[in-house]
Amino acid sequence: MRLTKKSHSCVRLEKDGRTLVVDPGGFSEEDAALGADALLVTHEHPDHFDEGRLRAALEADPAAGVWTLKSVADQLSAAFPGRVHTVGHGDTFTAAGFEVQVHGELHAVIHPDIPRVTNVGYLVDGGALFHPGDALTVPDHPVRTLMLPVMAPWNKISEVIDYVREVRPERAYDIHDALLTDLARPIYDRQIGALGGAPHLRLAPGATAEL
Repeated sequence: MRLTKKSHSCVRLEKDGRTLVVDPGGFSEEDAALGADALLVTHEHPDHFDEGRLRAALEADPAAGVWTLKSVADQLSAAFPGRVHTVGHGDTFTAAGFEVQVHGELHAVIHPDIPRVTNVGYLVDGGALFHPGDALTVPDHPVRTLMLPVMAPWNKISEVIDYVREVRPERAYDIHDALLTDLARPIYDRQIGALGGAPHLRLAPGATAEL
């Protein structure tokens, strides 16, 4: 499986000539969703879900499909009947040849005055990779590669470190990093790398890794 990091929380996975894209939102590249055989969206916030990007991908490939929670599916399903699938915690499905399990139900707390939206994470190919969206969900399954939401309005570095410790992945790659400045990155690298208990890695947008 090849992992390609796109900007912010979007990643592309390629295996056996097919492509799965997770969270092509408004902070990711304009073409982040194009060429995907299947698309997964964790929740409705615009840095994870951009309706225009998803529509462009579905229009470009009539065989492509989307798997997501109801709040996102309701915005797309009428225009693409039979191609937008609603999923929730505990569901399993196959998308573009990838086996996917759904974990989690709610977005992390941003502030008590802000209502929490639904959020799901996706465990791919039996734990080869886990993308939690905007939550620190711990799946009930070993994780080899954790996509780590490293910097967000809803987390702090101690929570990120404890999350890596609890999941205990073989490696953790940064996502949710568009708000993290280059000046601050060495601080996060040093602290998460030293305290998380797993190799802490970063890919620049467009860079790839073999998993």
